[in-house]
Amino acid sequence: MNERFQVQFLEDAAEFLDHLDEKPREKIFYNIQKSRFSKDKELFKKPEGEIWEFRTLFNKTHYRLFAFWDKTGKDVTVVISAHGIIKKTDKTPHGEIEKAEKLRKLYLSPLRKVAS
Repeated sequence: MNERFQVQFLEDAAEFLDHLDEKPREKIFYNIQKSRFSKDKELFKKPEGEIWEFRTLFNKTHYRLFAFWDKTGKDVTVVISAHGIIKKTDKTPHGEIEKAEKLRKLYLSPLRKVAS
């Protein structure tokens, strides 16, 4: 089976994962790995605009890692995980999608590319 994309984590996403207990963190990584090779909308879904979310349910708790595609001419397709939340309501909070969109714009900004 072919890999659809690779995943990189921005600092906010890495910190979110670092603060989780081991078992839910392992389940999130497992689901990310599965989503890299399949088109399962339960694992990787587009809630709005250019923002996507890695979705994990573990012990009745919903975890979300917000992400976006980096299509800036790399040899490999990359999904950038921006930040994560433990979802407490049925609907994804719009403020979290807005935060992911701000991180996407910052990541893709020309000034950032020059500084790298």
